[in-house]
Amino acid sequence: MRALALDIGEVRAGVAVSDPGGRIASPVCVLPAAEVLAHARTFTRVLEDWEPDVLVCGRPMTLAGEEGPQAERIMGQARKIAKDCGLPLEFADERLSSAEAKRILREQGLNERSMRGKVDMVAASLFLQSWLDANVDK
Repeated sequence: MRALALDIGEVRAGVAVSDPGGRIASPVCVLPAAEVLAHARTFTRVLEDWEPDVLVCGRPMTLAGEEGPQAERIMGQARKIAKDCGLPLEFADERLSSAEAKRILREQGLNERSMRGKVDMVAASLFLQSWLDANVDK
């Protein structure tokens, strides 16, 4: 089962995928959020290339474990994307995924400017990996 993850932001959407066995997540790319929402050619190409079985979207949560202020908007967008793609939708807690992604990219020697855009796809791969770990063999 291959999963495709989206870290949906206001400007960009980070994309990550799992291997066909659903065990390892990898960052893929960052697309303009508007193109993902519009099911534009750039996004359909990702779907064609990876042929996912499930869509996993990040659910913004507060540190207290409650839905964050953007959760309703992002969850609505995720439902629309999943419907347009004809894929089942799962949500994953994305708390601290962007902060962890920045830490990883800093360790690789990137500065704030050079990590711009990369953070979203690394964050998507981080919460996808957590989701895969929790759902393996289910």
